[in-house]
Amino acid sequence: MVVSHPELHRGRWRPRLDRPALVALLFGLIGVGYRLVLTLYTVPSSNSDEATFGLAALHIGQGRERPVFLYGQHYMGMLESYLAAPLLAVTGPSWPVLRLPMLALYAVFLYLIYRLTRRICSPWFAVLVVGLLALGAERVVRDQLTVVGGRPEVKPAVLLMLLITVGLAAGTVRHRRLAVALFGLLVGLSAWSDWLILPYLAVAGLALVWALRRDLLGWSGLLLVAGFAVGVAPMLWDNLRAGPGEDSLSVFRQVSTKAGPMPQWSERIRGGLLEGVPLAHGLCPVDGCGRWQQWFGLLYPVLLVAAAVLAVLAYRRATNTPRGARVGPVVHLALVAGAALTLLSYVRSPLAATSPLDNARYLSVLQLSLPAVLWPLWLAAVAAWRGTVGALGRLTGALATAALVALTVTTLVVTVLFATTGVAAPRSEERQARELAAALRAHGPHEVYGDYWTCNRLVFNTDETVVCAVLDGDLSPGQNRYRPYWRQVGRSERPGYVVEADSPMDRRLRGLLADRADTALVREVGGYRVYHPDTPVRPWR
Repeated sequence: MVVSHPELHRGRWRPRLDRPALVALLFGLIGVGYRLVLTLYTVPSSNSDEATFGLAALHIGQGRERPVFLYGQHYMGMLESYLAAPLLAVTGPSWPVLRLPMLALYAVFLYLIYRLTRRICSPWFAVLVVGLLALGAERVVRDQLTVVGGRPEVKPAVLLMLLITVGLAAGTVRHRRLAVALFGLLVGLSAWSDWLILPYLAVAGLALVWALRRDLLGWSGLLLVAGFAVGVAPMLWDNLRAGPGEDSLSVFRQVSTKAGPMPQWSERIRGGLLEGVPLAHGLCPVDGCGRWQQWFGLLYPVLLVAAAVLAVLAYRRATNTPRGARVGPVVHLALVAGAALTLLSYVRSPLAATSPLDNARYLSVLQLSLPAVLWPLWLAAVAAWRGTVGALGRLTGALATAALVALTVTTLVVTVLFATTGVAAPRSEERQARELAAALRAHGPHEVYGDYWTCNRLVFNTDETVVCAVLDGDLSPGQNRYRPYWRQVGRSERPGYVVEADSPMDRRLRGLLADRADTALVREVGGYRVYHPDTPVRPWR
């Protein structure tokens, strides 16, 4: 497909975008602009998970740390922190600056998915895909903009891998060995960054093997392995030094295992399809899907089967053609298989049934397969519109058109509702967090205990002027991702306590302080109470 036409202008050849490319560019600019505004207002709101990545970026920029995995764990790579580190080294702590690399990755994602969809499908269908991905409700933009590890960077990586495969098969890549090495590097970086992408890495690797076959037995294969080794080197090095049970695989198994009886398959499938799939595609608000929004989850497995059948038929029709003409169906099959394996992995977890709203983020990588999933609907709608099918085909085309329209309208409505009514709450929450940080930074105490969702965000907002150690609701030691903070507050002779007003931690602390509670309370700000007793309260000792 021709994406642009060369045009002679004052002695230079410059590309001129065709109409589909111009419309896709417009949609892309709208999507990036919409997310830029959200980024500047810190919407969605920040939290302590994101603050941990931000603190790591600060430490990297200052030369203090070189973390391989997120502080306190051994399976989430820190690529996002390394991307943000140079910016934060200049500006200091800033949520919009921390998120700017994620915005750039989203723009790259849109560009690459347009290029891939245009190559393996059609130009105007690529425009539709970009238009849908330019929209975004809270669940979608949170996965795209917040710095919580993995998903924003691995999706562009997979798309670039598939584009490399298409180019290698079609013979349009000039430096083939370097392209193969880049493929391996992207696989390694993605595996280090987020294991959720492993199904897509596997199918992309199979597509590359199909495209190159015997070439991988020579220098190309060696360069592929070398690129992978470079990309995954941080993870391998950390695992070689890890103690028993602290390697990435062991830790990942522990966090993926939930105690108690396993929910029935029907419950997990229901949570995965009827809640997870619509949420991951922006069809529902963050608090859950109504029945009228769950239809896409029911249709999704049908579309996967239809897309696989169409890809197999297209491949068989192109059996005697050059490999470049057959790579499209192969990539379609890879995207279908990636989505199916991701869904299967998700519904195997009990969280698909017990907490589908909180864990739908693990399905955000399904956006990679949107071109393959919607392609059967597009083909049916176009065939009916052109009048090249019979009565049954026209009926199928009408239903396919209705499904595409419903998908677009639903996504647009949910996006508009979020943009108009869903930003007030996160902006208020951010304002309260800033008020708390400003009060403690100015008046102290500067060494405090708090709950998990307060601590690291407070430390980031104060540029480590205030150091916070994590306690659980019963005032026992909590999840302290960065242990030096816990040790520093533990050495303090008179630490403070930052608790949400009337929370279990607040009530427990007041009970331990007894008649000293009111005198120890030094201020209330942003929905929090700050206590600074004369003697520390450390019941775990």
